Amino acid sequence: MGRILAIDFGRKRCGIAATDPMRIVASGVATVPSAQLIDYIRKYRADQGFDFIVVGEPRDMKGNPSESTRFLRPAMTRLQKELPDVRIVYFDERFTSVLAHKAMLDGGLGKMARRDKALVDEISATIILNDFLSSRQYQEL
Repeated sequence: MGRILAIDFGRKRCGIAATDPMRIVASGVATVPSAQLIDYIRKYRADQGFDFIVVGEPRDMKGNPSESTRFLRPAMTRLQKELPDVRIVYFDERFTSVLAHKAMLDGGLGKMARRDKALVDEISATIILNDFLSSRQYQEL
């Protein structure tokens, strides 16, 4: 059993989170520019290793893929071409940005810190990964 990496993909930047090797705790790792995502994942894999990647899949209120999916899929296709042996699992990411803002507020972060979009993306990736670890989808892998 090894780490799981999670990506909260955005057109400008991506939040990254990872579990510990025993898959008990998910923690934010970084926020990287989207254009540098593949290089970052390659380096992370060489340094830390991981078993597979969970990617937050944006969905609308009815559960259908949202408008931003059209940017996500081509980027993940490029990632899959660059790292063909890495498994990519998609997981519903509805409300993660809202939950990230709430977590920041509940955690006592000041107004300026809550405006930090990079931090929101990293927290969102952590929420996606925690939700995935609690999901039936993970249990069935």
